[in-house]
Amino acid sequence: MSLAYDIVAIALGLMVLLSAYAKLTRNQQLVDGLTGLGVPLGLFPFLAACEIAGAVGLVIGIWWVPLGIAAAVGLVLYFVGAVGTHLRKNDFKGIPSPAMLLLASAAVLILRILSA
Repeated sequence: MSLAYDIVAIALGLMVLLSAYAKLTRNQQLVDGLTGLGVPLGLFPFLAACEIAGAVGLVIGIWWVPLGIAAAVGLVLYFVGAVGTHLRKNDFKGIPSPAMLLLASAAVLILRILSA
C-alpha cells in the first residue's frame, strides 16, 4: 500500500507544482481564468505557496506519515475551495481540472491513512 501512496503522491505533487509554476509565472490563460472568477492577482503567490507546500509535504510524507496526512488534507481543502469558486461563479467548464486534483488529493489522503 505504501508503494501506491508513493506513486500517487509524487504524481500529484508534480501536477500541483506545475499549477504553482503557472501561477508564479502568470500564465496568461490561467490569469484570465482566475481573474474572471474574481481571484485577485495579488493572491497568486499565496495560492502557489500553498500548492508548493502541499507538494513538498506529500513527498516528505513518504517518510514522515503525519506530514503526508497533513499535506493531503491541506490539498483536499485547497481544491474544495477551487471547485467551490468555480461553482459559485457558475463556471462549469472550469470545474474538471480542480475536481480531478481534488479526487487525486482525496485518494492520496486515503492511501496515506491506510498505509500508516
